[in-house]
Amino acid sequence: MSTVNPTTSGVVHPQSDEQWLADLTDDGPAGRRAVARLREVLLRATRHQVWRLRDQLPGAGAGDFEDLAQQCANDAVVAVLRQLPTFQGRSRFTTWVYKFGILHAGVAVRRQAWRHREIPLPDALASLADRSATPEAVAGATDLARAVETAIARELTAHQRHILVALVVEQVPIDVLADRLGSTRNALYKTLHDARRRLRAALIDSGHLDSRTDRSTS
Repeated sequence: MSTVNPTTSGVVHPQSDEQWLADLTDDGPAGRRAVARLREVLLRATRHQVWRLRDQLPGAGAGDFEDLAQQCANDAVVAVLRQLPTFQGRSRFTTWVYKFGILHAGVAVRRQAWRHREIPLPDALASLADRSATPEAVAGATDLARAVETAIARELTAHQRHILVALVVEQVPIDVLADRLGSTRNALYKTLHDARRRLRAALIDSGHLDSRTDRSTS
């Protein structure tokens, strides 16, 4: 059955998932043509995502968006070819491939948006309390914020404090932070998980958190 690949030209290719895999693992002309078709699929995905996220790059123009999409398509081709053995057929091959383009473009846009931005790490968290609430609520929130600040200072390592504040308080994209620190997403997720578990335990001990809400062991 003929299917329409999501390319910029809308060309129809009678390409089954099995044929995709066979062609992409071919060392000859068929393989090179398949890689070119693969890049068309990925370029459509990266263009879509870059333009969808264009508000994050206010100083960029159409040419910048196209350059970024092209670069991301190239990177995504490499990623797809590397991950080819992991394709399990749970979705159409082109659908599986398209997600690589979306992911690479999203990461690239976030990195570009944060390229010239510092990652601030506040020394205190008490200022995060909502000052528009009632005096009682402000007092309670300030007390909790101070308890969290104390727990962060006493229970976490410097590295855990850095990761927790950057990801949770400052909302720095995890891929951006991983890039800045020369780390990986998985390593940062592990650090964040460990930091949160320590904070839960400290807040339970200080009476600021009900032990029944603690799910750190789950």
